[in-house]
Amino acid sequence: MTSATRMGVLALLWGSGFLWIKLALDHGLTPGWITFVRCLLGAGVLLALAWAGGQKLPRDRTTWGRLAVAAFFCNALPFLLFGIGEQSVDSGVAGVLNATTPLWSLFIGPVIGTERGLGAAKAGGLVLGFAGVLLIFAPWSGDSGLLSWGALALLGASASYAVAFAYMARRLTGRGTAPVALSAAQLVAATVLSAPAPLAMAGGAGAVTWAGVGAVVVLGVFATGLTFHLNYRMIAEEGPTSAATVGYLLPVVSVALGALVLDEPLTVRVVVGMAVVLAGVALTRRAPRPAPAAVPAPAPAGPARRSSAGAAP
Repeated sequence: MTSATRMGVLALLWGSGFLWIKLALDHGLTPGWITFVRCLLGAGVLLALAWAGGQKLPRDRTTWGRLAVAAFFCNALPFLLFGIGEQSVDSGVAGVLNATTPLWSLFIGPVIGTERGLGAAKAGGLVLGFAGVLLIFAPWSGDSGLLSWGALALLGASASYAVAFAYMARRLTGRGTAPVALSAAQLVAATVLSAPAPLAMAGGAGAVTWAGVGAVVVLGVFATGLTFHLNYRMIAEEGPTSAATVGYLLPVVSVALGALVLDEPLTVRVVVGMAVVLAGVALTRRAPRPAPAAVPAPAPAGPARRSSAGAAP
């Protein structure tokens, strides 16, 4: 599989997750059930891949404690918030708001020490990105359906991802556990954490149809389990920078699928807001220009040069 093909498959699987969440909600499943089944099926896929690859799960309590924290902020909480958010917000817009995760990282980074300071490009991207979010929400419009608790839940999910990524970078990665086994263990922990959610959010569920069951199965197996596996492979083979570029394609996939499959309205304002958000995110990820190399001063000539050479140990 070529790099471009892998990136396209990953973007399609990952970006389609918002569509499957919406379909599961529309066919009787609650956000709590979607979260639990998604974690359970994703964990099953990754456990099978880890077993096939001979990778063992961690056994020490410290690692499992850290996995529980990561599972809460990276899986259980944002998965639940996306389900809640898409009850009132279109799946395409949910994908756009998910792209604000790098912007939240710039807020959270200085607090926990993973980001030392904001350069001009990152600060400009931060302002531009949130301007795009405001354009999508249109809070000045009284009839905007986006100005709701659902939209705030989606932003909360993106912020939760930012917290999780920073924590995982500092406490989990690069500590000897194979990546597929580590991600499998994380989804196992997420399954345990999300188990109470179906009972806690039992109210309001409709008649579950086979379409809803199929949607959540695809969400768990392909848009959760396989995407974790493909993402780790891309990081291992092509580096984190190439893997991160997939995030720019997710809103495009989610908006396109929402419009084509669910007939979700796509206004000019939302499209422009999406473009502004992506431009802001891209600006925050620009690598700073390397400082020009200092030109060494010419060595003194004559006796001084010989004296310096003679002083060397």
